[in-house]
Amino acid sequence: MRFAPTAIPGLLQIELEPHADERGIFARTYCEATFRAHGLEPVGIQCNISVNAKRGTLRGLHYQATPAEEAKLVRCVRGRLFDVAVDLRPDSPTFHHWLGLELDAERGAALYIPRGCAHGFLTLADDTAVYYHMGTEYAADLARGVRWNDPAFAIAWPFAPLHLSDRDAAFPDFAP
Repeated sequence: MRFAPTAIPGLLQIELEPHADERGIFARTYCEATFRAHGLEPVGIQCNISVNAKRGTLRGLHYQATPAEEAKLVRCVRGRLFDVAVDLRPDSPTFHHWLGLELDAERGAALYIPRGCAHGFLTLADDTAVYYHMGTEYAADLARGVRWNDPAFAIAWPFAPLHLSDRDAAFPDFAP
């Protein structure tokens, strides 16, 4: 795995280092010891998958409140998506900044999102599946969200969502 820093501290793009032969490829996608060696919180507590039938599906922006803030490792395993993380850490030099990356199944790159960041994505292809490693168990009573088009963040989504849940559409603007 290759770890590439981004403009937001603690947020990393993780590229695969595939080993290929006549059978196909093999690549390590997660290793707790390697994550720790790079100063990252392990994300092996819970795994989730999100399967999205239609292009233009937006999920997010989600996060969990203290004490259940969660680190995530997000990887597209089928299709393509625009993945977004927003820094909600008040003491961070990039508080309110966002980062968006295109993830796709072909390249297999992942985004590591540290605690204190909101996360969401917009599917760029039909039948897109997203696999998450989580550093904390889901706590429904601490689940939070902010609106995908909150002017405080001014996220430059590739296009407006075509499919959005009522819950995600009703999230409030961020209030620190």
